[in-house]
Amino acid sequence: MSIVAKKHLPYGLLAISGLIAASDQVVKWLVQQSMAYGESIPVTPFFNWVHAWNTGAAFSLFADGGGWQRYFLITVAVVVSIVLIGLILQCRRRGEAIAYSLILGGAMGNLIDRIFRGYVVDSFDVYWQSWHWPAFNLADIAIVLGTVLFLYVSFIPEKSGTNVELDGSG
Repeated sequence: MSIVAKKHLPYGLLAISGLIAASDQVVKWLVQQSMAYGESIPVTPFFNWVHAWNTGAAFSLFADGGGWQRYFLITVAVVVSIVLIGLILQCRRRGEAIAYSLILGGAMGNLIDRIFRGYVVDSFDVYWQSWHWPAFNLADIAIVLGTVLFLYVSFIPEKSGTNVELDGSG
């Protein structure tokens, strides 16, 4: 990888974060335009396309909080996003930076919902027989994939000499 490519990689990763957030918003817009709230469309024997709202955090944690959770979760998401941007810009390991980028894109997608809608739109319902996993969205998928990638690169050290300096210094 050339020095120029290394120097610009963090900005490419930030662009990917923006693309993830934008894609998430497009899917949520399509759901809200094409389905009534609470509607569920069976797609496969284990997957439904749904229109659900989550006013809480992951797995609807704090959903019955009475409204305070919206501002709390917005604040947390803004702080986490700022930290992730800093980590992407300073990160020395490519895999770790990609993980941060995925998490940032997902956090931004859900942050946009909380700011402008007051809730997060969920559209994916995975289930087995009568057991349903909590509904989720594209932003949630990016956050989970980023977290899994982060854990992978954290616990499985890269081979000597394969770390890429993202700032072009080496």
